[in-house]
Amino acid sequence: MIINRTAKQCGKADYGWLQARYTFSFGHYFDPKFLGYGALRVLNQEVIAPKAAFQPKSYPHVDILNIILQGEAEYRDSEGNYIRARKGECLLFSTRQGISYSEHNASTNKPLTRLQLWLNAFPQQESLPLQRMELPEQPLAMLASPTAEDGSMQLRQQVWVNHIFLTKNQSHHLQLKGKNAYLQSLNGNIKIRGNSKDNTLIKCGDGAFIHEESRLVLKADTEFQGLLIELAA
Repeated sequence: MIINRTAKQCGKADYGWLQARYTFSFGHYFDPKFLGYGALRVLNQEVIAPKAAFQPKSYPHVDILNIILQGEAEYRDSEGNYIRARKGECLLFSTRQGISYSEHNASTNKPLTRLQLWLNAFPQQESLPLQRMELPEQPLAMLASPTAEDGSMQLRQQVWVNHIFLTKNQSHHLQLKGKNAYLQSLNGNIKIRGNSKDNTLIKCGDGAFIHEESRLVLKADTEFQGLLIELAA
């Protein structure tokens, strides 16, 4: 079963310095039907104005994956560590109790656009060092996994995060690892088909809940960039 979640259906916020779109309940946006999807707790796309920043805050026991889509970000923690990331890079943070984190747009004249995922971490697993990698321009590449397979970053949960990059009219077939998955379009439109013969069109900014599909066929209507998040349960 594949169910589209369009960008128009998501929660939204506009604070001037911050414009945001929330796939699941977050901050002021609350919808009891969308509290998360398995271990996927948060999926936000946010645009942060030049020189603006999120003030330091602590987080629950989650892994946070930030993907920089435009601009340059700087991240700091209360222990004095900091790191910068540019367009095309992704960072994976294992949050720790007692540590606060902040996020800054490092540019004085350009907005920062990034996608952020929160994934519930297993309680017994301790935090890992900060991890980073560049987004590869290939049809399917693993960004993060429980065992850091294929050179991916390591998660503290049974989740596999894949980056998809397809040229116009390019197709790709894949087998799903888990019972559930979520597909998010970062840029462009794509048709997806599961075990049935029906196609679902995912437009730029849309997402799709995928439930009990063993395989997917993807065909890009335009050049397409997206994320496929596979969930064990």
